[in-house]
This record gives sequence, structure tokens and C-alpha cells, in this order.
Amino acid sequence: MADEPTGVARRRRRLSDAETERLMLRAALDMVGRAGLTVSLEHISFEEVIREAGVARSAVYRRWPYKDLFFSDLLKELAKGETPALAGDGAAALAAVRRVVGAHAEWRRDPGLRLALAGEALRGLAWQEFAGFHRSAEWRTYLALHATFLSLPDGGLRQEVSEALAASERALTTRLAAVYREAAGLFGLRLRPGATYESVAAMAGATVRGLVLMTPADPGILTRRIMASPFGAPEPAEWSEPALAVAAVILAFFEADA
Repeated sequence: MADEPTGVARRRRRLSDAETERLMLRAALDMVGRAGLTVSLEHISFEEVIREAGVARSAVYRRWPYKDLFFSDLLKELAKGETPALAGDGAAALAAVRRVVGAHAEWRRDPGLRLALAGEALRGLAWQEFAGFHRSAEWRTYLALHATFLSLPDGGLRQEVSEALAASERALTTRLAAVYREAAGLFGLRLRPGATYESVAAMAGATVRGLVLMTPADPGILTRRIMASPFGAPEPAEWSEPALAVAAVILAFFEADA
């Protein structure tokens, strides 16, 4: 058997700057994913990222002479990441819609009850969406990233983060709009004149995010329930505040399709 390499031969292979960058950013993204992002990156330790990435400190400081340069790259990487999915999996949300439509077939046949039918589906789906956001470190990171962006000084970094966030928002709105478009057909609804699925998606998303941001100051948002029969429902049902708010925003833009 050949002798085991010793001395210099046993030293770790020197990583390229590109490899160092990939490993460091991946380690930092994983750390942010586990803990969430605050309104800054101060809770992320540069030395801890180096240890978790498993790279030599010399390689890291060769790539980023100052740690602020690394955190600038990390912000850009976070902003470029795909936005967390609203309503979870779109296919799962549409499957839930089909179950509600099947359970209330008589509402679907009556144009006067179609908004109530959509409301019944949103009563559960909008609450699930809100609750998922509230406990998601991924969404806390995404929301905090917007707040962090506002504190950036004018310049190239701010512009790059702004463009990346705008692209993420467009992708998010497009995904939501596609789900709303298919769900509207299942309910027998159509958009009111002047509305678009994209505008409805944007406003519904903003409503959910606003409620998530309010919850730390008003935890009752999570627990308060209202007995109501909105949207022409024939009987009252128990609604969470987030579900009622989101349903009101969405259904204001729809009417029964002939």
C-alpha cells in the first residue's frame, strides 16, 4: 500500500475565490433560513459563517477583505432568492377549492351564492396562509429584507437589492394570479371591469403581510373569531380576522359569471 501523504501534501486543497464565495454564501443563507432575518444582519456572525462553510479564513479574507463586503453580497443573494410561496402549494390550494365546491354544489348553481362559495373556501385557505406566514422564518426573512433595504444608503448596493426584490415581487404576483384565475373559474366568478388578477394578487398579498407585521403588537389577531355570514352566505360561520380581511379584499373584485 502506498504511504499516506504527509506534510504539505496533506494540506487542504486551496479553494478558488468562486468556490469560497459559493460555500460562504450557502452557509450564511442556511443560517438565515434557520433563524430568520432581523432588520439587520448583526445577528449573523462572520466567524461562525466561516466555521460552518468549512473554508480557510485566509481564503475568505482574500475574497472579502472586509466583512461588510461579505454582508453586502449576502443581502444581494437573499434578495435574489425566490419568494416564499403564498398559499403554500398552488395545486394543494386548488384541490381545497374543488373540495369546497363539491361540498356546496347548490351554491355553485346559484349565481347569488357564488361569492359566498368563494368566501367559504377563503375562510379556511386564507387562515392557513396567514398562520403559515406567521410561523415561517422564511417569510420573516423576506419581510425583514424589505425593511433592511429601506435603511441602505443610495448607491449600487441599494439599486441591486431594489431590482432583485422587484423581480421577486413580480414572480410572486404572477404565481398568485395564476391560482386566482383558475379558482375563479371553479367558483363561477369573473373579475369586475377594470380589475386584473395581478392587481388582486398584489393587494391580497399586501393584506396578509400587513396582518403578519401587526401580530407581535396585537397577538389577539391569532385567536379572535367572529361569527359572520359575509358575501351573502345563507348561514353564519366562524371567521378568523385575517381570513375575513383577505376574503373581503379579494372578493371585492369579483362577480358572478353569467
